[in-house]
Amino acid sequence: MANRLLTWAAGSSQLQRQAAKNPVARRVAHRFVAGETLEEALAAAQHLNSDGIGGILDLLGEGVTDTAGATHAVEQYEAAADAIAARGLDATISIKLSQLGQTVDRDACRTNLTRILDRAKAAGVPVEIDMEDSTLVSDTLSLYREVAAREPQPRLAIQAALRRTPLDLEALAPLKPRVRLVKGAYAEPVEAALQGKQEITAQYKFLSDWLFEHGSDPAFGTHDTELIHHARRAAVQAGRGPGEFEIQLLYGIRRDLQHELVSRGHRVRVYIPFGSAWYPYLTRRMAERPANLLFFLRAVTGK
Repeated sequence: MANRLLTWAAGSSQLQRQAAKNPVARRVAHRFVAGETLEEALAAAQHLNSDGIGGILDLLGEGVTDTAGATHAVEQYEAAADAIAARGLDATISIKLSQLGQTVDRDACRTNLTRILDRAKAAGVPVEIDMEDSTLVSDTLSLYREVAAREPQPRLAIQAALRRTPLDLEALAPLKPRVRLVKGAYAEPVEAALQGKQEITAQYKFLSDWLFEHGSDPAFGTHDTELIHHARRAAVQAGRGPGEFEIQLLYGIRRDLQHELVSRGHRVRVYIPFGSAWYPYLTRRMAERPANLLFFLRAVTGK
């Protein structure tokens, strides 16, 4: 039900226009999105840092349709890296390859990715690469392999729900990849992705164990306390301390959990989305919590 509602809501241009104009909807969105400007995202990161929590700055928007749009995104990411360094923040930047022109001009996308990695390295800011829907996974993995030998190695998001993921990670094993393991927030067909909660949970746990054995500096992007507890147990079994892996959470969700984990000595980083393209992100993310999604849609429609 949530995925069907999500697909409809995220793709509704009418709802998107209503949301953009609706002050109530914008206030609701501000709980989950730092704002529309880089300055707002930096302020959010600084506030989190004051509580011992790191940030991940994510410029919203994906699937640019021309190279000019990709160039604009690159400039935004470069500005973010420079600003993080200038302010001495504990923050990374998270990039989407479709936003760099992946589906428009692959060579340009590779050039844009390299440009961001070079600028981030000069600024001393780590980079994370998002994983998008299943149609882009193979090419995203290919581009990742082309840059994985760089220092520092970027971290790659991997979706536990995809059926192909165990084999993808085995293929990456020689690289000792830095991975952010997430469940996956895209509505995928049954042939591409596991659909049941128990199946996804089981695969997430299996992949968590795999990352401690074969990966480097693993990160676990989940609010599921069962999966967080599993990652903590797997770390102990692998002889890793709480500072040798990372737990990544979403902005505006489970702030109590963020502080609890920090108090237990864990490295916690919060994904901070910002930008004008907040509506698709919000509907997709909140579909993971249907009550929040319904609340938001009622605010948009005034019902």
